[in-house]
Amino acid sequence: MKSFALLTILSLISLSTLPTVRPVMALESRQPAETQIAQGNNQDAIGHFNRGVGYIQQEKYDLALAEFTKAINIDPRYAEAYLNRGFLYEQQEKPDLALSDYNQALNINPRLAEAYNNRGFLYGVQGKPDLALSDFNQAININPRLALAYSNRGNLYYEQGKPDLALSDFNQALNINPRFALAYNNRGFLYYDQGKPDRALSDYNQALNIDPRLALAYYNRGVLYQQQGKPDLALSDYNQALNINPRFALAYANRGVLYYQQGKPDLALSDYNQALNINPRFAEAYGFRGLLYYYRKEREKAIRDFRQAAELFRQQGNAAAYEKVMEFLRELGAV
Repeated sequence: MKSFALLTILSLISLSTLPTVRPVMALESRQPAETQIAQGNNQDAIGHFNRGVGYIQQEKYDLALAEFTKAINIDPRYAEAYLNRGFLYEQQEKPDLALSDYNQALNINPRLAEAYNNRGFLYGVQGKPDLALSDFNQAININPRLALAYSNRGNLYYEQGKPDLALSDFNQALNINPRFALAYNNRGFLYYDQGKPDRALSDYNQALNIDPRLALAYYNRGVLYQQQGKPDLALSDYNQALNINPRFALAYANRGVLYYQQGKPDLALSDYNQALNINPRFAEAYGFRGLLYYYRKEREKAIRDFRQAAELFRQQGNAAAYEKVMEFLRELGAV
């Protein structure tokens, strides 16, 4: 599953100190319909649909996509098949196809709450918060017990600077589904941001008790431990997050910061390199690596990375981080 709420939130803080690390909040908005649908007239379409659901559960997404397409070809009015195919198109990072399928699902069944929820996710990814909020609201109006929509709306409220509304939605999601691990993770993030580390830790622990494979919760708990001066616990959690998700660029970057703080620059450099291999547009990782080169007196490498970081921060509209990187470049005589 992907997430979009707060992905790149590490920040360089000054010329004389190391970068800070922050936790991550996540939306899990793309929910497939997983029940056997008995409303269609064609049993062949239902069979393909159910096989597609099985393949999703086995993480065999290409096979699932083929089955949902077969179901749609047999029954072009099969709203849930469009919903699930849209879900898979999002997995494949094909937002236009996903949006088309969500729209089609809603044209067929305007009461399909999950389709509003999933389309809201997509609008959020596309930087359309008003449309996202409208869809989350509609999903909740249709199905007031859809915990996922509350959690997603809570993240959106957080991004809009409305933490009280966000907390209310996370609480509601957990009232509906006390086993909703991601909602605990996200509420833990909110508590962390509000300076309530004990509550944050409790929520991260609860998330991991429910879902021991939730890499985000290990990562966030690692951040908390690192901030509390517990490097061994932090390192253990970063390692666990990466064992679960070897493509977790943020975890590599923050583990690199931890290694640097422990006086292990070679390990730090390896992690920064890995983060950038995974995400070549990870501005903070260029900044981290540039900082390492800066303190190693490797001037040309530091300049190269700081320039790359500055350009990415400029493109992202992150003026504060851009200016801090430019301070390094000015000190190095590279401006």
